[in-house]
Amino acid sequence: MSRTNVIIIGAAGRDFHNFNTYYRDKEKYNVVAFTATQIPDIHGRKYPPELAGQLYPAGIPIYEQGELVDLIKKYNVDDCVFSYSDLHYVDVMNLSSVVNAAGSNFILLAPRQTMIRSKKPVIAVCATRTGTGKSQTSRKVAEYLMEQGLKVVAIRHPMPYGDLAAQKVQRFSTIDDLAKHKCTIEEMEEYEPHIERGNVIYSGVDYEAILREAESDPEGCDLILWDGGNNDFPFFETDLMITVADPHRAGHELSYYPGEVNMRLADVVVINKIDSAAPENVEIVRESIRKVNPEAVVIDGASPIQVEDPTLIKGKRVLIVEDGPTLTHGEMKLGAGTIAAQKYGAAEIVDPRAQAVGKLAETYAIYPHVGRLLPAMGYSDQQRADLAATIARVDCDSVIIGTPIDLNRIVTIQQPTTRVYYDLQEIGKPDLAEVLADFMKKHKLG
Repeated sequence: MSRTNVIIIGAAGRDFHNFNTYYRDKEKYNVVAFTATQIPDIHGRKYPPELAGQLYPAGIPIYEQGELVDLIKKYNVDDCVFSYSDLHYVDVMNLSSVVNAAGSNFILLAPRQTMIRSKKPVIAVCATRTGTGKSQTSRKVAEYLMEQGLKVVAIRHPMPYGDLAAQKVQRFSTIDDLAKHKCTIEEMEEYEPHIERGNVIYSGVDYEAILREAESDPEGCDLILWDGGNNDFPFFETDLMITVADPHRAGHELSYYPGEVNMRLADVVVINKIDSAAPENVEIVRESIRKVNPEAVVIDGASPIQVEDPTLIKGKRVLIVEDGPTLTHGEMKLGAGTIAAQKYGAAEIVDPRAQAVGKLAETYAIYPHVGRLLPAMGYSDQQRADLAATIARVDCDSVIIGTPIDLNRIVTIQQPTTRVYYDLQEIGKPDLAEVLADFMKKHKLG
């Protein structure tokens, strides 16, 4: 039987899930390679045979996306499957043109082709772009449900940047589990807030196996909370879909893939950051919702900040460290740290670019729009070392930490630091409490 040769174009997340759910164990397909982008230094590995299945006893190689055209020709590839998120439509179709010109089909798998059905009710929190505020929305959902006495088990979109076989199923219930699983800064930012609030969170590579373990978690499980990544759609069939939109990037909800998919799938759309966005941009997002999903419940939200020590900002020359992915492929030009600097009267935001070393210097070259903010890149030990070295080289009075975790626990910072905290705050009605109360009643929870 002639097999269809396939390359899965990804970024160490959705690509592996698409393989596991759609291609693994199907003899008609021959997945010859994965390609990787967005995340530094994740190519050059193999998707291991322990996860790839009996059709791939040697595993599947992972190449850098820049080699895609050569790989298509080398392996006589029939189909290239686009399998990562947060790209502008122009960039998606440019890649499609590259693939088509090289002789392959360009494929986008629909959500229902890769979603897994849970035995428990599922609430999904997704977004139209990276950095919209879905993490604090997930936390708000979890807090409400836990206050009702429910056992909430969160499952996070994958971030498997290390030993893939060892990361097949990861369970986090204590801070010590972060070290046990050798988490990157990006992983800690997503897992730690859940752990601090007392709910278990899972992640990993094989989401069928992850889901089954989560459903039977030893601490109990009444429902699954899917905590999405980037602007990808859920890996599981959902009973309630919440999509978070960002008026700071008004219009992106209909021009970035697959964020518009999430907008169209949503039962509820949360328009976040209304407190800091221009009113005309909020209205653009409202019009987008009316255009593609007029039946969705719309919740207005804000993400007010709290600062640990405002005296370290007022009148000071500050270095601002923000969440890495939000600044890089999320394309945001400000974050919680920037808003804090403006609100509390920093004398100057110090530009760290001339002091950047190693991997941080490379990040600025790849993402010049980041400007004078410092992205908290920490996908590897080398990146964390370069982050610490860069901060140490910057002449500033203090450092504003705008990341969801305390960087002082991860890297040594010599200058005085102050952290910025932010949580979702709904404005008016309807709110999440109303939506979740209806959900509980429908599914006979509590």
